[in-house]
Amino acid sequence: MVEVPVTGKKVHIVKRLKVHYAWIILVLTFLALLAAQGVRLSFGAFMAPWEHEFSANRSVISFIAFVSYIVFAISQPYVGRLIDKYGIRYILSFSILVIGFSTLLTFFTANTVQLMIIYGVIASVGFGGASNVAGTMAVATWFADKKGMAMGLMSAGTAAGQLILVPLSLFLIDQLGWKTTVLVLGFFLIVIIFPLLLLFIRSNPADLQIDAYGANVSDSQKGRQGKKEAPKGTLSIFQLLKRKEFLFLMLPFFVCGVTTTGLMDTHLIPFAQYCGFSPGVTGAAVSLLAGFNILGTVVSGFLADKWNCRKILAFLYGVRALTIVLLLIIVNDASLFGFFVTQSHLLILFAISFGIVNFATVAPTMKLAAEYFKHLSAGAVIGWIYLSHQLGSALGSFVPGVLFDLTGSYDSSFIASIILLVFASVFSIMLPRQGANYQYANSRDLAENR
Repeated sequence: MVEVPVTGKKVHIVKRLKVHYAWIILVLTFLALLAAQGVRLSFGAFMAPWEHEFSANRSVISFIAFVSYIVFAISQPYVGRLIDKYGIRYILSFSILVIGFSTLLTFFTANTVQLMIIYGVIASVGFGGASNVAGTMAVATWFADKKGMAMGLMSAGTAAGQLILVPLSLFLIDQLGWKTTVLVLGFFLIVIIFPLLLLFIRSNPADLQIDAYGANVSDSQKGRQGKKEAPKGTLSIFQLLKRKEFLFLMLPFFVCGVTTTGLMDTHLIPFAQYCGFSPGVTGAAVSLLAGFNILGTVVSGFLADKWNCRKILAFLYGVRALTIVLLLIIVNDASLFGFFVTQSHLLILFAISFGIVNFATVAPTMKLAAEYFKHLSAGAVIGWIYLSHQLGSALGSFVPGVLFDLTGSYDSSFIASIILLVFASVFSIMLPRQGANYQYANSRDLAENR
């Protein structure tokens, strides 16, 4: 049995653990992202039932996703600042509680306006708090070594939520209906995940009087002497936008949001239903995408500690563009691949290939951000970068729904995504090499800001 103390004799129990408490924090963060983002990514499974329940077209339901992502996006810089002020423990725990109660309340919605307020606004504030911003801050705080791998494992929590909760939602909706499904998901968050986080997660190694994982000797001595680093400064968004390294991280991450959580996580299930795929094939595709998403995210984090992150990002965005070509082939001419390659084969191939590069961009992006802006407040910079991702997600979820209602297909959305991904790949390779000049630039900008 592991006790989680703050002061007193129990501290020695933590110090005697064979496993550093940073790994326990990583597991808890993984579970939080699995639960919160798994519920969020299940939105696509509810689109058709909600269209039927509320007699709404796809544009209306897509607009709810759009509002959700906008609220999510706006929350990101504030979440970063709140974590800087109050710590990961409370922000992450109570965000889960907000999502849980909001999910339960959707059971009582009678129209799309109520659904937009409960899911699009209230739940999305919780999604913003229990997001990769909190996860990245947890890794940055608890890991002095192996940050890339830890970030990859942390990001895999979202992919695991996609793997487990999205197919589970599809199954429960098919068997029990969408209203029973939201009750199951809500109670899961409130009864299981929230207590785990509140009881066991800690915001800082200093709370347990231990050092971060892999901290060097000088850092350890500072920790034992109770010394704290001087508070790090912040730059305004206007100052950050003048920095090439920020702009060329933010713009590709915006495209990442458009093409992953926006387009694919919202519209892949409706697209598969539009193409006439059976629930079994659709569920298998979503599960494979999520499963290979976990693999790709973990491997990407491992490689981020060893290889050039700029080149990794350029490769990932380029491959992602190629995978979307498969979706265009599915709806136009699957026979190009020969007699034995059917539409369902191509959907499965897409799910595997897209899954590998889906969330794999998170670890190298965040590692570069940590290197470029290590002398600034991490929460603020990371929050702004994730804001761009969620703005992209908002557009990627809403615009394809509108275009589908206007044209009756997803072709134009897929073509636009391919073009954007090519630009993202180019911007990534153009990122500057991190060096000593950035320490000087950070110091100069902070002096000007004062």
